[in-house]
Amino acid sequence: MLPPSALLCDVGPRDGFQFETTPIPTPLKIATVRALADAGVPRIQATSFVHPGKVPQMADAEAVLAELDLAGPTVFSALALNRRGVERAAKAGVRVVDLSIATNPQHARDNVGMTVEQGVAEAEAMLAMCREAGMQAQLGFQTVWGYAEAEDTPLDLVVELARRFADAGIESLSLADSTGRATPVSIRRRVRAVQAAAPNVPLVLHLHDTRGAGLANVVAALDEGIARFDTSLGGLGGCPFIPGATGNIATEDTAALLDAMGVRTGIDVPAVAAATRHLVHLLGHALPGKLYTLV
Repeated sequence: MLPPSALLCDVGPRDGFQFETTPIPTPLKIATVRALADAGVPRIQATSFVHPGKVPQMADAEAVLAELDLAGPTVFSALALNRRGVERAAKAGVRVVDLSIATNPQHARDNVGMTVEQGVAEAEAMLAMCREAGMQAQLGFQTVWGYAEAEDTPLDLVVELARRFADAGIESLSLADSTGRATPVSIRRRVRAVQAAAPNVPLVLHLHDTRGAGLANVVAALDEGIARFDTSLGGLGGCPFIPGATGNIATEDTAALLDAMGVRTGIDVPAVAAATRHLVHLLGHALPGKLYTLV
């Protein structure tokens, strides 16, 4: 049985904009976030607190958040990858912080230069800081469906980590198909394994559409009871640390599919499509989403 409703989080203002090589003006970032909120997107990852030298597009995190209604009905979250990022998020008044750790040993070495266990220790320290600051935390597992090859991330390691953090007070657990290697079959298998290890923690799927299976994977996840997904307007984005990666499943495409299946999202699809078209005009290049050209 399909869930009656689904909660989408648009990560385009973070996961999407960080992939653009041309600097994005702060006012455009703010306008995009506001347009998504006005379109009924209930949760938006507005920015990230990362080193500006490594991800210069996110150097204006505080300036973006200062122009948003952080106490309003829309949840504006921000990514933090270390304790300094959590400190900045707390000072900026963020209610929900998105934390993220590697679950693939090679990806951990390539991306952050540490072992998985070192990343886990850092996450535990960040979670303690979030609790002290009164912030909720979503914990994300990267490359759950594989890094260099499909499913080369050990499932037993993912399950072990899910079990380890199940009682850590996290708001939710996000499973990322960072390289877009998941299939409906592997979605079902890995989701079921994590659900068994952390039955009381809401699961979120962060699906990149690199190989075109994103929406098929959404349908498979719905069958497993998953009702929260990360999306990106127009499919904006990619990952600067994963060659060839494209953006997340498009917000308007995902919302339209869910609504057509009777799974309520509360999102105004034409309004998101209009925001995407405006963004395409300003960025000067097309995006991989489908519906923004049709509605």
